Amino acid sequence: MMALSAKDSFRVERDTFGELQVPSDKYYGAQTARSMMNFKIGGPEERMPLPVVHAFGILKKAAALVNQEFGLDAKIASAISQAADEVIAGKLDEHFPLVVWQTGSGTQSNMNVNEVISNRAIELLGGQLGSKNPVHPNDHVNKSQSSNDTFPTAMHIAVARELNKHLLPSMGTLRDALQEKAKEFEKIIKIGRTHTQDAVPLTLGQEFSAYVQQLNNGIARVEATLPRLYELAAGGTAVGTGLNTRIGFAENRDYGSTIRDGSEQVRSPGRPRRAGGGPRRSQRCGDVADEDRQRHPLPGQRTSLRPRRAVAAGERAGKLDHAGQGEPNPMRVFDDDLRAGLR
Repeated sequence: MMALSAKDSFRVERDTFGELQVPSDKYYGAQTARSMMNFKIGGPEERMPLPVVHAFGILKKAAALVNQEFGLDAKIASAISQAADEVIAGKLDEHFPLVVWQTGSGTQSNMNVNEVISNRAIELLGGQLGSKNPVHPNDHVNKSQSSNDTFPTAMHIAVARELNKHLLPSMGTLRDALQEKAKEFEKIIKIGRTHTQDAVPLTLGQEFSAYVQQLNNGIARVEATLPRLYELAAGGTAVGTGLNTRIGFAENRDYGSTIRDGSEQVRSPGRPRRAGGGPRRSQRCGDVADEDRQRHPLPGQRTSLRPRRAVAAGERAGKLDHAGQGEPNPMRVFDDDLRAGLR
């Protein structure tokens, strides 16, 4: 890994809006730095949860390995995979400074991951940080992906890992301890209480057995959510149709097996759907009209102008989506004819 430079040392990186100074000892790039400028709220306690960041590493590694099967250079795919492993292991946590306050699709966090993995991969291949060569954060790390499918997928992976590695084992440990106490106290008789008054007798063991059953019920409810968490949006790209991916990308068995983390996580049978919350919240969401929760669509001229934007974008047309919508060519943003058409 890079030798840390002095804290007042910066390198210059560029995005659609111009040049930015980025700390030379950080792997993130211009879009992450600009997000920090635009959202000067929150604090360390409101950073994007690290389990989500680590889940992104799993996703990016899986995508790189499958993209290699579809023609991505093996050296690039290997470097991305190695950098992603470091993200998964938590070795690069300090390079993810963004807070949860950002645009709704999680684009900035997706780009934060793309930039960190890209720059680390560039370093592994002997290149210059911030050069986007030979590993580009959009064209290589984010290849066949969109913020609209990566962020929901990362959320599902993160929640499934946390449930399986932490919550369920903890609940099981507590349940087993209460079960031991129920056995230990099975001959201790006490007076039951109902409505804050003395009632009929029972054993202390029977009382603890009720706690055991509560934990069993809770474990069952958590486990019942896992099959829905194992349905992943990965491969759906912008609107769930898989646009701009190779046929078979999402269904590739290596994609699923690399994402799998001790559990069977599968492709969602119906891509264009929301990531689930609790049953009550999901039901409530289903009862509210979509337009009450979404931005009003922009005028339709933007769609009709896309062929001209694609011509302006050149070779990279169609490669990018929300994660780098200004990246292919400044013409997509600053073309006077396009701006006149939008007015």
